[in-house]
Amino acid sequence: MTTTATDTRTITVAHSPDSDDAFMFYGLATHKLDTGNLRFEHVLEDIQTLNEKAARGVYDVTALSFHAYAYVADAYALLPHGASIGDNYGPIVVSREVAKPEDISKIKIAVPGTLTSAFLALRIFCPDFEYEVVPFDGIIEHVREGRADAGLLIHEGQLFYQELGLHKVLDLGEWWHYRTGLPLPMGGNAIRRDLGLDLMREVSRHLRASIEYSLEHREDALGYAMQFARDMDVATADEFVGMWVNELTLDYTARGREAVQRLLDEGAERGIIPHRVRVGFVE
Repeated sequence: MTTTATDTRTITVAHSPDSDDAFMFYGLATHKLDTGNLRFEHVLEDIQTLNEKAARGVYDVTALSFHAYAYVADAYALLPHGASIGDNYGPIVVSREVAKPEDISKIKIAVPGTLTSAFLALRIFCPDFEYEVVPFDGIIEHVREGRADAGLLIHEGQLFYQELGLHKVLDLGEWWHYRTGLPLPMGGNAIRRDLGLDLMREVSRHLRASIEYSLEHREDALGYAMQFARDMDVATADEFVGMWVNELTLDYTARGREAVQRLLDEGAERGIIPHRVRVGFVE
């Protein structure tokens, strides 16, 4: 069916129920922006579910892990904005008992999903270790209760695990930066290629405008994001949002794009990803 200027086209936008994603989409979700004849319908699901649904092309736009992108690159293109990229910081392996990076191959680790970029980076660091998939927001308790020796933290627990008696084993972002000089890319926003280039570009403009609006209206956007902050106080939420929504979110830059390609290349070279992937952006 052809869409006329007076028709409204609904675009599904799926992202995780986290303070950083909520901050990013504040402008769109609260109708602060004029999106013409496009209506954006927001769907909130955890990153593991989003990665799995991307393989079935469920949503027009979806947040997903870069690791998962390797399996859907034919159906989805990456938007040139909206990424969570840690520059010399990233997912952290934490443990109940003091442990060293070289111990990772000998301990059981709770991970947030096998398609997460954090899991890919950890496999690049240490190809073989025992792991158990646990919902990302349950990993800290899983470790504290002794059901795993360590946990791979991808969200706000990165900021307060020490207060809960846990110990840092390895910061993957620091390790990756030391090895490559590049930031460690975690997740981005992807759009279905079958929408056609014109619509993909139009959607891209609105999503970028939403990030820009949030950064320009930080206090209001943070207030909106607090409903997704899972017991964080405002100062901690502000720090967490600042880690994952920043200038690299607005534009990957050449360095950020190189980092995504490098991560996927190394995954393929080690046989973690079964094929090489050429990263494609909507320009």
